[in-house]
Amino acid sequence: MKSGRGCLLVLVSVFAISALMVAQQEPVLSPPGEASVQFADGKSITVKYSRPSMRGRKIFGDLVPYGQVWRTGANSATSFTTDTNLEVGGTAVPAGSYTLYTIPGESSWQLVINKQTGQWGTKYDQSQDLARIPMKVGKLPSAVDTFTISFDKSGARGAALKLEWETTLASVAIIER
Repeated sequence: MKSGRGCLLVLVSVFAISALMVAQQEPVLSPPGEASVQFADGKSITVKYSRPSMRGRKIFGDLVPYGQVWRTGANSATSFTTDTNLEVGGTAVPAGSYTLYTIPGESSWQLVINKQTGQWGTKYDQSQDLARIPMKVGKLPSAVDTFTISFDKSGARGAALKLEWETTLASVAIIER
């Protein structure tokens, strides 16, 4: 009787371990990403987000509709943290933690800086918006399969926040104040 229970326990344990190993081998569809920039005085901006891939889908105007708030990535809301006061596209943004959303359009985009943090990406509350800022929009020379957020540093106190996916590049200038 004891050996029967022992065998059952061993079999259940082997099954559980095997299931965990298989689960760990499955690819993450939207892995985490991070972009940061550091200014000359050591102050910085960090963006944490999830990176969905095209996987053969039409993105802007289809998966991500035009004219609607988009979580700007996947999964949890995209976080934007700065330890210095900024001017983003001409708008004052105090040091602190925020959530980034965007409103994509065919020819124009808006960056939404929202004061609510820590929520799931689709839990958007417009009453918490700090600002809606126009972004520059252009076409990339070739498709970017995995959504990417990056910074291009410009001088000691400036940078461009860049969003790239499919054949779209949306950007906005940032200046440390």
